[in-house]
Amino acid sequence: MKTRLLLTSLAAMLTAATDAVAQQYEETPTINPTATYTTEDGEEESENYSGNAPLTGRFQANPENVGAYTASYEWRFTMEGETEPYLTRYEENTEYTFTQAGTHNIVLYATFVNAGDTIAYTQQYWDERGPLSVTVSESRLEMPNAFSPNGDGINDIYQAKTNYQSIIEFHAYIFNRWGQKLYEWNDLAGGWDGKYNGKDVAQGVYFVLVKAKGADGKEYNIKRDVNLLRGYTESTGSVTE
Repeated sequence: MKTRLLLTSLAAMLTAATDAVAQQYEETPTINPTATYTTEDGEEESENYSGNAPLTGRFQANPENVGAYTASYEWRFTMEGETEPYLTRYEENTEYTFTQAGTHNIVLYATFVNAGDTIAYTQQYWDERGPLSVTVSESRLEMPNAFSPNGDGINDIYQAKTNYQSIIEFHAYIFNRWGQKLYEWNDLAGGWDGKYNGKDVAQGVYFVLVKAKGADGKEYNIKRDVNLLRGYTESTGSVTE
C-alpha cells in the first residue's frame, strides 16, 4: 500500500512539473512599449506627441509572460528620414530629454531566450505597429518693447513674450543709457522688475540684450530698446509723470 501511494505521489509531481513546463512554453513573452512625456500640465502618455524643447520622455517596455526567459532590450532613437539611430539604450525602461527640433521615431527591439526557444520583436513588429514618435517644434523667441512696473499686477515684469517655444539656452541683460548693466537672468520664465539694487529706476528708455539658442540650432541675438512706463495705467491707457 505504501509503495502504491508513493508511486501515485511521484506521478502527480511529475504531471504537475510537466504541466508547468508546458504552460511556461505556451505563455509567449510580449511587450507593450509606451511613452510618457512631462508637460506643464503634468504627465501625458502618447504614441505620437508634439511639444517644445526641452521635452523629457519616459519609455517603458511593459513586458509580460517573461517567466524563465532571459530578456534583452535595445531602444533606438532615430530622426525622421534617417536610417541610423542617433541614440541606442540597452535597458528595459529609459528616459531621454529631446532638445533637437524635428520628428523623432523611437522603437524597442526586445529578445526573449529560454534554452533553445527565442522570441524576438524587431523591425517586423514595428513595421506592423508603427514607431513611437515625438515632434519637437521649431524655436521662437520675442521680447517686448515696453512694460509698466506700477504694481497693478499687469505687465509689471519685463520678460520674454509667452509665445516662446523650443528655446534650450537663454540669457538676458538690461542696461541703462550709459551702458551700465542693471540686471540679468537666464530663466525664460523670469524677468526684470524695474529695480536696481532694490530700488525703482526712473521711468524712461532702457536697453535689452538677449542671447539664446533654439532646439533647431537657431541663434538669437536680440537687441532693442525697452520703454519703462512706470506711470502707465492699463485701464485708461494713459501715462502719468
